Amino acid sequence: MDDGAGTEAGRICADLIRFDTTNRGEGDARPERPAAEHVAALLDEAGVRARVVESAPGRASVLARVPGTDPSHPAFLVHGHLDVVPADAADWAVPPFSGEVRDGCVWGRGAVDMKGSLAMTLAVVRRRLREGRRTRGDLVLAFLADEECTGEYGSRYVAREHREVFEGCTEAISESGGFSVEADGRRIYPVATGERGTTWMKLTARGTAGHGSKPAPDNAVAEIAHAVSRLAAHAWPVRLTPGVRALLDGLAKALGTTIDHDRLDAEAARLGRAGHLFAGTIRNSANPTRLDAGYKVNVVPGTATAQVDGRYLPGTGEEFLATIDRLLGPRVTREFLNYEEAPAADPAGPTFTALAEALRTEDPQAHPVPYVMAGGTDAKSFHRIGITSYGFAPLRLTPDLDYFGMFHGVDERVPLDGLAFGTRVLDHFLDTR
Repeated sequence: MDDGAGTEAGRICADLIRFDTTNRGEGDARPERPAAEHVAALLDEAGVRARVVESAPGRASVLARVPGTDPSHPAFLVHGHLDVVPADAADWAVPPFSGEVRDGCVWGRGAVDMKGSLAMTLAVVRRRLREGRRTRGDLVLAFLADEECTGEYGSRYVAREHREVFEGCTEAISESGGFSVEADGRRIYPVATGERGTTWMKLTARGTAGHGSKPAPDNAVAEIAHAVSRLAAHAWPVRLTPGVRALLDGLAKALGTTIDHDRLDAEAARLGRAGHLFAGTIRNSANPTRLDAGYKVNVVPGTATAQVDGRYLPGTGEEFLATIDRLLGPRVTREFLNYEEAPAADPAGPTFTALAEALRTEDPQAHPVPYVMAGGTDAKSFHRIGITSYGFAPLRLTPDLDYFGMFHGVDERVPLDGLAFGTRVLDHFLDTR
């Protein structure tokens, strides 16, 4: 494939950024519908029958299924999200929804997370269909709402209400993998083979309401404060899951070094950007993010609440919750605001091998390694219906661009030549499907 699709990817990326699809969470979001209709039109132009489905007014996703050449071969899913996190224009060098092209990059909210990736997928699919090239199995496409919250209006909805679209799919690719990380003169390409589970929790302490001037031994505010303090101070132990062990082994081989598993925090610091790939996934975490109590300074309230963002590694869910309960103590209760299991894929299987080979085809100096994400994606929703996702939105970045810093960061941007690289890699990979 020449860079015609890469050029088109840059144009599509800029156009998608101009749709403000800001998602502030908890139902406060700009509608994805205009962006979804634009995506559907691009697919329709290529002869793909695309469906725009709504979970609520304006909360739209796009679903399509492109027939393959062999009806008996498994279908394959490529999914991504249309929504983005908020951006404060005052902090940016360019208007965040301008899609401006400057210094060889497309700038704007979503350039990396993940409208650039959607643009690569659209450009590759359109190019392949124009050339009469199809995957062996059916290719299923899902461009989704609401990933930046819980996915309830997007991936959860389509997996539940439009299950038939995903018939025969057992594997998928999506965001947060396949990007280059420069380390010691080598290019590392982490391919996500798992992610930590999600436990967003609301904590509640109940006490005796009363006048603020009187003794208050049963003070709900104090109780919730103590519980939150215990959570924040807890030193979670290192838990090396198979996926993280595979990452450590891959990094050691690629960098020509040894990584001491008994001092991984220090090793993460020593390895710089390469260390960032495992620093957040060697243990569970529970970060307090919100406190609510009272209405007046001289009134002791009867209840106080807190919210906590909990994340746990594959296979550690029971241990994680048992630790949370011990730290909270008997006077604080918890309830889930959002609970998602920790999905995992095979870091040594044929799909990972095909992804790695696609990268090496375009970059002979590539060092693909398996990677476990600290956060979460729509992969969790598809995991529920038996689809295993790999994080693979390939980009070759210049050393000055910090992928992790771009994620939800100020002046988010993606190189045009990086998008062109990604379209070629995706095309190679789809030839294997």
